Amino acid sequence: MSPRNGRPNVPVTIDGQDVKAFEGESILELARRVGVPIPTLCHLEGLSIHGGCRLCLVDTGDHKLKPACATEVTAELDVTTTNAEIREHRRRIVELLFAEGNHICAFCVSSGSCELQDLATEHHVDHIHYELGYERHDVDASHPKYVLDRDRCVLCTRCVRVCDEVEGAHVWDVAMRGNEARIVAGMDIPWGESSACTWCGKCVVVCPTGALSFKGRATGEMRHDPELVAFLARARDEGEWIDRRAEA
Repeated sequence: MSPRNGRPNVPVTIDGQDVKAFEGESILELARRVGVPIPTLCHLEGLSIHGGCRLCLVDTGDHKLKPACATEVTAELDVTTTNAEIREHRRRIVELLFAEGNHICAFCVSSGSCELQDLATEHHVDHIHYELGYERHDVDASHPKYVLDRDRCVLCTRCVRVCDEVEGAHVWDVAMRGNEARIVAGMDIPWGESSACTWCGKCVVVCPTGALSFKGRATGEMRHDPELVAFLARARDEGEWIDRRAEA
């Protein structure tokens, strides 16, 4: 999280608007603070920066688009968050994500509460120009409480990071590379056999699609709560659960 001591004092231009940024603030943080929308999928406040989805790429004037989530502001930086090239870039990324998985919204447990679905609507993706290239995987329903459907996973690694950085269990990881990359529990064992899992459900509530869900949910019934991580991170930073009487 960016430092918030004192006033922002770094002059930046974002979409023609002159604003002041905090030192160390990312372009994405600045944009959200001043009300400029930039789409994301892998980014989640309270977790480390991944920069994998590339939906937040912006133009900083040096002929190379940069991820807003992982680029710190500098004095006199001139940022363009949207233009024809950037919009087309984002639309194609969303299309590719649909082509690489089984994202048939009408049959998805998270339909209506899916960030990929929302991105498709926002970027006018109503059909796919690319050949479907995903390999079907079996659904892992071995856990008594949760279900993993890898065909709907977009490899955002939110589940990996929240389990490691917030819960401290490190149940999840990414195995293999390229088209063979997939989320795995433990050393690629059924989720229900992982002794490290605490059943906290944080990975499920931060998943942006229907890849992780609660058992017993029908199509359209799964609701995610990605804001939970930011709440927990702030509470920890502020020592909200510390018994102050013990410090007296």
